[in-house]
Amino acid sequence: MNDHAEAVEGAVGQLTIIATPIGNLDDLSPRAQRAIGAAALILVEDRRHAQRLFQHLGVQPKTLALHEHNERALAPQIARRVAAGEHIALLSDAGMPLISDPGFPLLALLREQQLPVTIIPGPNAALAALALSGLPSDRFSFEGFLPAKGGARRARILALQREPRSMIFYEAPHRISETLADMAELWGADRGAALCRELTKIYEECLRDSLGGLAALLRAHPDKVRGEMTLVVGGAPEQTLEEADADRLLGPLLAELPLAQAVRIAASQSSMAHRFLYGRALALTSGRDPV
Repeated sequence: MNDHAEAVEGAVGQLTIIATPIGNLDDLSPRAQRAIGAAALILVEDRRHAQRLFQHLGVQPKTLALHEHNERALAPQIARRVAAGEHIALLSDAGMPLISDPGFPLLALLREQQLPVTIIPGPNAALAALALSGLPSDRFSFEGFLPAKGGARRARILALQREPRSMIFYEAPHRISETLADMAELWGADRGAALCRELTKIYEECLRDSLGGLAALLRAHPDKVRGEMTLVVGGAPEQTLEEADADRLLGPLLAELPLAQAVRIAASQSSMAHRFLYGRALALTSGRDPV
C-alpha cells in the first residue's frame, strides 16, 4: 500500500472520489474496495443502484443519497463532517463521479474551505469508448449529453461543426437516432463515428461507421437502440487557406444579405470562383459542408 492509499484509509477527514464499474463489477479496483470498506459514510447517487455493488463486495456501509436535486442543500452538512475528521466517499451510479454526474457543488465547497479531497480513478465510459472507436485520440473533447429538445440539440451540434478534435457524447437510447440524423445533416453524412453500447457488459458492442452509416444501421436494426450509449465522432477536417479566406469574406456579408447577393459581392471582391463561394456560403448558413 502506498502512502497516498494509507492516507485515504487513515483518521484524517477527507472526501474520496471513487470511480465505480460501468458494467462489469470486477472492474472495481482493490484500492477502491478498501476505501469503501473504510468510509464512515458513502454518498451515492441512487441507493438501489449502489446496493448491487455493495452486495458484490459483501459490505453494508452507511449511505446518504446525493443527487442533482439535493446536493447543494447537503453540501454544507457534508463539509462539516469532513472538517470534523470523517472519511466520506463519493460514488456515482457508474463511472467517474462529477463527469455528467452529481458532486461538483460539494467539491467546490470543500475546495473553498480547503478541506482534503482525493480520488481513486477507474472505469469511465467516455475514455473507454474513445479507445475503442479507432478515431484520433491524441486530442479530444468531452461534450456529455446534448440538449434533449430538438431545436436546442441542433443548435449545439451546429456550434460544434468546426471542432477539430474527436468528440465524445453520452446519449439516451430514445434520442440516439435523432441525434445521429441531426449530426449527419449538419456535419455531413460521411463524418467518421463510433457508437459504443453496453460497455463492459455481456452485450458490449462498438459500431464503427460514418454518421450516415450508423443512422441507417439503427433504422435497419432497431434492436440495437437499447442500453447505455457513448457516441464518438471524428473532428472536422482542417480548413484550407482558401476556405478560411472565403469564410472570413462571406461571414459579414451573410449576416446582412441574402445568400445569392452575398456570394455575388464576395465573387466581385476576390479571385475565388463563384461556385466555390456558393458552396462555402451554404456551409456557413446551413451547417452542411459543401459536396
